[in-house]
Amino acid sequence: MITKPLSKSILLALTFGAFLFSAPLGAQAQTLPNETPDKFTPTNDGFDHVRREVMIPMRDGVKLHTVILVPKAAHRAPILLTRTPYNATDLTKHINSSHLGPSLYGYDNATDVVVEGGYIRVVQDIRGKYGSEGEYVMNRPVRGPLNSTSVDHATDTYDTIDWLVKNIPETNGKVGILGISYDGFLPLMALINPHPALKVSVPMNPMVDGWMGDDWFHHGAFRQLGMSYIYDQEATRANDLRWWTSHFDDYNMFMEAGSAGELGRRRGLEQVGFWRKLLEHPSYDVFWREQAVDKLLAKEPLQVPVMLVHSLWDQEDIYGDIAVYKEIEPKDTNNDKVFLVMGPWHHGQEIREGSALGAIKFGSDTALYFRREILRPFLDHYLKDDAPRMNTAPVTAFETGTNNWQRLSSWPAGCESGCTVKPTPLYLDSGLKASFDASRSDKPGYEEYISDPSKPVPFRARPIDGTTWRQWLVDDQREQSGRPDVLVFTSDVLKAPVKISGEPIANLIASTSGTDSDWVVKLIDLYPDEVAGQPNLGGYQLMISADIFRGRYRESLETAKPIAAGKPLLYRWPLPTANHVFLPGHRIMVQIQSSWFPLYDRNPQTFVKNIFWAKPGDYQKATQRIYNAPGQASFVELPLVTMR
Repeated sequence: MITKPLSKSILLALTFGAFLFSAPLGAQAQTLPNETPDKFTPTNDGFDHVRREVMIPMRDGVKLHTVILVPKAAHRAPILLTRTPYNATDLTKHINSSHLGPSLYGYDNATDVVVEGGYIRVVQDIRGKYGSEGEYVMNRPVRGPLNSTSVDHATDTYDTIDWLVKNIPETNGKVGILGISYDGFLPLMALINPHPALKVSVPMNPMVDGWMGDDWFHHGAFRQLGMSYIYDQEATRANDLRWWTSHFDDYNMFMEAGSAGELGRRRGLEQVGFWRKLLEHPSYDVFWREQAVDKLLAKEPLQVPVMLVHSLWDQEDIYGDIAVYKEIEPKDTNNDKVFLVMGPWHHGQEIREGSALGAIKFGSDTALYFRREILRPFLDHYLKDDAPRMNTAPVTAFETGTNNWQRLSSWPAGCESGCTVKPTPLYLDSGLKASFDASRSDKPGYEEYISDPSKPVPFRARPIDGTTWRQWLVDDQREQSGRPDVLVFTSDVLKAPVKISGEPIANLIASTSGTDSDWVVKLIDLYPDEVAGQPNLGGYQLMISADIFRGRYRESLETAKPIAAGKPLLYRWPLPTANHVFLPGHRIMVQIQSSWFPLYDRNPQTFVKNIFWAKPGDYQKATQRIYNAPGQASFVELPLVTMR
């Protein structure tokens, strides 16, 4: 194609236009002055505290990010330390306020105690999380077989305290450490070769033994709802990648995946180290035994006063603090270093409002009572220069059912004087009766049900979406009691109160037609058909103590073995501790089932090497029998309180 040449006038016009068009672009290249300074220094006018953020060096050179909040009036003030994997910056800036209380409120383990007590508050990111340097390891083991480095949480706590008492001029040199859950595990680790300035430790709802009965397993059954926590906690240093939902009902999500291992594979979870460890250690092997904190502390001298705080309906860590108490209390020969508090709470409710849990009301704010009447005097006594008087009992236990606080000399004691705790069988008898009288029948007897892994028993009413996770242990159990795959044994109406204090123990003589099985036992307070003033509690089935046992570990917790099909065998394991009164007019109920889903992964009921990788064809129905004949009596051993 031939084009006509442009005229000289047109070329001039185009050139001039291009010049006009380019001029503004040249002007835009000159930016306006930046209105944001290179560094802004807040005046903090009117603040009642001074905030300092420092990087504290550890013995291996790693520096840990630490937030220090010092009340402006502080002089010879003690320090309350919390070490955390949950972001020290965010946890000390709940509200951007000039006042210390609002800054801490919503997270802090005891904001009212900190503020009213005039304490210096220190919150530190543990190594590998958020602002701290180093590598993160879930519940980093102590130096030894599982940790070949020179550092652990005990050394990091020691080095932190050493720096704090030397570099905070407003302190009296006395330090207390406290925390909840993971933050509660860390005050226990601080008791291993403690710094001389550490004067008190308050572990609340601590992670202690992840296989026996805390976060990851319960007696071998995997708590698969914890997978989202592992993902969030280990995928990134700052927890900025989140586990995602794919179904409104978690029940459907886990059922569709088939096994926990397969769901983890789909979510890429094998990229994180702790998940790989779980897959490799489904049994109670040396990996779990060597890091069980109760066993570690059993080997340590008792040097620092400890207050263990236990929640009777702890939906996450219901095992650990009682296990620690059992190990260290015998060392307290002067009865002045080990203290136990048990309240009617969910996990961490002791720092929140505590007048009720779900539908169950306690008649007062039990958490506020704990903080004001127990925790604050305890801390003040050991940490303040004038050591104000403390009237804290060795054991302070809330008695559910009657809604009373008790002051006890030890646990389990039942009452201060005049009573004993006697292990007493509650028999699971023929006709689905629960009775303190053994069966007089001389005929073989059993109750049976069909356990179908394709229709596992939900651990709470569906849909299960986590919105009321904190209260599931007090959920009404009547929906489960109406299922054909749940056995329900019920006592006669009580004419007198029945009190238990301590750990009930499941004692099942059971058989399965499969070669593996889970057993769930739930001890329940069955309310009267109608309850005056609280109609919603009419016929309510309140769990008092409940837990699961994976049958493959009947002979050995370390070595899984197939179950002999059809053979009655003994399964015996402890349920969580309780301090409860079954009132007159109530009945005692025991429910037994073989799944608790999706809280726990499904047992395929055919023996496979590793249930994490069970295939669809492994999941089979099984006939489950609970025996009640002489010589084959199934019962729940109750820690019954009786008068001397």
